[in-house]
Amino acid sequence: MKLTHLLTVMLIILIAVSFVFAQEETQTEEPKTEEAQKEEPKYGWQKSMVGGINLTQTSFDNWAQGGENQVAWQLNLNFKFVNDQEKTNWANSGKFTYGSTQTGDQDARKSIDEIKLESVFTYKVAKYINPFVAATGETQFAPGYNYGEDTRVQISEFMDPAYFRESAGMGYKPNDIFQTRLGIAFKQTITGDYPVPYADDPDTEEIEKTKNEVGAESVTDLNWKIAENTLYTSKLELFSTLSAFNETDVNWDNVVSTKVTEYISVNFNFKLFYDRDISKQRQIKQALAVGLTYTFL
Repeated sequence: MKLTHLLTVMLIILIAVSFVFAQEETQTEEPKTEEAQKEEPKYGWQKSMVGGINLTQTSFDNWAQGGENQVAWQLNLNFKFVNDQEKTNWANSGKFTYGSTQTGDQDARKSIDEIKLESVFTYKVAKYINPFVAATGETQFAPGYNYGEDTRVQISEFMDPAYFRESAGMGYKPNDIFQTRLGIAFKQTITGDYPVPYADDPDTEEIEKTKNEVGAESVTDLNWKIAENTLYTSKLELFSTLSAFNETDVNWDNVVSTKVTEYISVNFNFKLFYDRDISKQRQIKQALAVGLTYTFL
């Protein structure tokens, strides 16, 4: 089995095990009186899973002002399984997003594509600052292309590239809105048919398909309920080999979600990405979507 598949399977198994344990503990819990519930801390599994679909369609027929037909859609699924105990906290989360757009006579092109899994285990030794170990995996669903005027060139696909990070250090969580962690980290960039520019070292003649880095990682999460029906979530991830300031990898993902009705929501996503190995310029993605949202758990 390839290392890429092994790391992916291990991370998926870790998330799956957390879900199974959550189901088992939920089924075996015995009902408690209201007084007992007030006295005892709320330990155990907390589960959430939210999915959504956004659709946009525009059609023109003999329209004097001009325009092109367009169809766009996007699927989103986010989940979080957290097992909070007196001395430990095990938080598992995942983000799956995929979207496609077709304009005029052009072939459909993907507009967004992301798979991200994260597992963080914290051991409680103090009120706010505690040690942790974490693992993160990130890749995409479908092939990616660079489009020219008449041709397209494939530059990526599923698990090519794939990014994995393992870290250990100290975390700080003063409340349920803000938390951050800092520690030593190991990062692997793994590719197959498309090592450039993701894993290959341009200073060597050999084409490397795997890149291993050791450095420091900082991850900061913000979950702020701006209003009764509006939530702002932000995740800032920094990774540095400590060789130079301008070689710090930055992944800053921001989402503002407003629930219009029980099933209709408006989402604005702003993402800033910088990795000097891929591009010397920062990359920005923003999207505004209106669609259906359903809470599974």
